[in-house]
Amino acid sequence: MSREEAYPSVYYLAERARQRIPHFAWEYLDSGTGPEDGVARNEAALRAVELVPRMMAGRYEPELETSLFDRTYSAPFGVAPVGMSGVMWAKAEIFLAAAARAAGLPYTLSCVAAETPETIGPVAGENGWFQFYPTSDDDVRNDLLRRASEAGFKVLVVTVDVPISSTRERQHRAGLSVPPKTDLRTLWRAAIRPAWSLAMLQYRIPRLRTLEIYARDSENFGEMLGRVLEGRPDWDYLAALRDLWKGPMLIKGIMHPDDAERSVALGVDGIVVSNHGARQLDGAPASIDVLPAIAGAVGGRTKILFDSGLRGGLDIARALALGADFCLLGRPFLFAVGALGEPGAAHVMALLKDDLRNNMIQLGARSIADLRTYDIRTIAAGGSTLRIAGQSAL
Repeated sequence: MSREEAYPSVYYLAERARQRIPHFAWEYLDSGTGPEDGVARNEAALRAVELVPRMMAGRYEPELETSLFDRTYSAPFGVAPVGMSGVMWAKAEIFLAAAARAAGLPYTLSCVAAETPETIGPVAGENGWFQFYPTSDDDVRNDLLRRASEAGFKVLVVTVDVPISSTRERQHRAGLSVPPKTDLRTLWRAAIRPAWSLAMLQYRIPRLRTLEIYARDSENFGEMLGRVLEGRPDWDYLAALRDLWKGPMLIKGIMHPDDAERSVALGVDGIVVSNHGARQLDGAPASIDVLPAIAGAVGGRTKILFDSGLRGGLDIARALALGADFCLLGRPFLFAVGALGEPGAAHVMALLKDDLRNNMIQLGARSIADLRTYDIRTIAAGGSTLRIAGQSAL
């Protein structure tokens, strides 16, 4: 059976990844927080968006190329930042950055990844974006920005929706730590996943290499993370970042039109509508449910990216139809690498492109702009909504 036959969607890759990576890695990747209603809500709300197809469009190839921040990408999606990706599979960040560059897609390196910007920058090339968590330590902030810029990263993605770590009960119960613990439970869970363990032993044990250099002599690694990562930004902090970073800057974690308006006033180049994959606040609305209002408020004045709950090309089409200019996916790419190792990265990128292309032809849409003219039916807030030619009515 070919790879395409065995893994025709992200869901098959996820199931295989669950069988190949240790329990503590799977729980980190798959879980949300609290009772995890938010994870299901993100996916269910996307599935509730119905696009009304138009027939007799003739023979054509949909135009997937997308221009963003003075660069053209081969499709309207890219790799979102995922912290601790190296725990999912050895060299995960390297595999994804290389595959994204080859596929003409952006790759976003998390500042809490297992690889450093100095390592990933040359691999990602012109397609590299760098994700930044606000820190209360200005020296660390300035040095991270310097390192990202010197490594060749073009776009800064500032994540603002993690003012403090969430509880993530499944993750804690599984005993996740970086580097992994060496207790008997963790060693056993690694031993029964021999492919994962062998890949790690052949490469190196994952650590948060970008940040570990900032630990002071008097503090342990956990204390350093608390000091560095819990920046709790305000608008003044973001204004200072805007002055410091000379390239395109995005604010990731916007869920309210007022915050989107303030972001535009700040002069950012784009916002990412995202609830952090429902990993921070389980009671937050699904990201797709707030996208139309935000697009209506600031669309055309800044680029709107969408993240959270996307699992296939149809989901990408749904987000584009509701006002997004571009999409970012996180878990699907790590499912793929966890399932197949290095080949998984290129496989899932091709799979998503093909799925988006297929669904656009099913709809009769020749371009991303076409999607925004389609009739859309959604079930949100307990009622049916019909949008006709871009106008909303009950």
